[in-house]
Amino acid sequence: MLAAAFLIALGFGLVAPVLPQFATTFDVGATAAAVIVSIFAFMRLVFAPAGGALIGRLGERPVYVSGLLIVAVSTAACAFAQNYWQLLVFRGLGGVGSVMFTVASMALVVRLAPPESRGRVSGAYASAFLVGSVLGPVVGGLLAGFGLRVPFLCYAAALVLAAIVVQTQLSHTPSSARSAGDRGPAMRFADALGVGAYRSVLVSSFANGWATFGVRMATVPLFAVAALGAGPETAGLALAVFAGGNAAALTFSGRLADSLGRKPMMIAGLAVAGVATAAIGFTSELGWFLAASAVAGVGSGLLGPAQQAAVADVIGNERSGGKVLAAYQMTTDIGAIAGPVLVGILADRLGYGWAFGVTGGVLVVAAACWSVTREPMKRNEV
Repeated sequence: MLAAAFLIALGFGLVAPVLPQFATTFDVGATAAAVIVSIFAFMRLVFAPAGGALIGRLGERPVYVSGLLIVAVSTAACAFAQNYWQLLVFRGLGGVGSVMFTVASMALVVRLAPPESRGRVSGAYASAFLVGSVLGPVVGGLLAGFGLRVPFLCYAAALVLAAIVVQTQLSHTPSSARSAGDRGPAMRFADALGVGAYRSVLVSSFANGWATFGVRMATVPLFAVAALGAGPETAGLALAVFAGGNAAALTFSGRLADSLGRKPMMIAGLAVAGVATAAIGFTSELGWFLAASAVAGVGSGLLGPAQQAAVADVIGNERSGGKVLAAYQMTTDIGAIAGPVLVGILADRLGYGWAFGVTGGVLVVAAACWSVTREPMKRNEV
């Protein structure tokens, strides 16, 4: 699963730098090019409930492999798109497959990780994604020199390889779709929603999607140019130091989530990320801008493993939680979609200080929710 996560993230990073530029080759403007990026996240959001239901019916591994192959085929088709609308359809289909393998992989981690090491397993999985995400854009930029269609074909090949790894190396793993006599019934979303830790997870997932996957990618580069007068290379450097802070925190945050508990790590991570993100909007020098970005990355790395481990604590190892995990993923995607739009409006009307201040406030509110939540880790399991 770690190998597959690395290949998936590496492949996604291959196409990320070239996708908007490739869209503009069909004689469309910046807005239409941005829609090509957004359609992927939109289709992930729309299809997430169906993906969770498929896991309960078919099991994690078949859904995981099917999702990988759907994205592989749709990505290869993007390379041969003849017009903008074909590219839009093919990219949208990729979002369907993406949410399938994302939710299925989370379900496998939840079900297979022993209770005493859920934080460490989640941290290792996040690290594999992070390494692939850092290397992917670098390799993708080099491949673009051979033509803008080449990275799409390489991404498709990486996904096929990941599908082979999952299909062959997890063939011994029992499916969650076994008979009810072997496993407990699938956890219903309504039952999960009755657990305070899961409600707090949804809040923190939304906040993390807003800040980490939305504003960081969409607004930080604009701030670097507009407020600091820096070029796009500075924005790339800010994203790199964020990833560096994230990687540094992941080396120990999973272990602490297992020893100290999920709640302390969630509060610390959200608070650190919130304060650092708010501070970005008030920086006027490059050094402070990069320092705040790095600290925000540390905060994100502190909360990531604890958050996924908390979801696993709620579901447990003895039952499927596809629908519960789908809702968890949807809150992240909603935050990632809504955050940049609302923050963009704030930046235009009130300035970047307000934009990043509100984003930091969203993270701090999530920390407050966790402060009144009961610790989800059961000590008797550990």
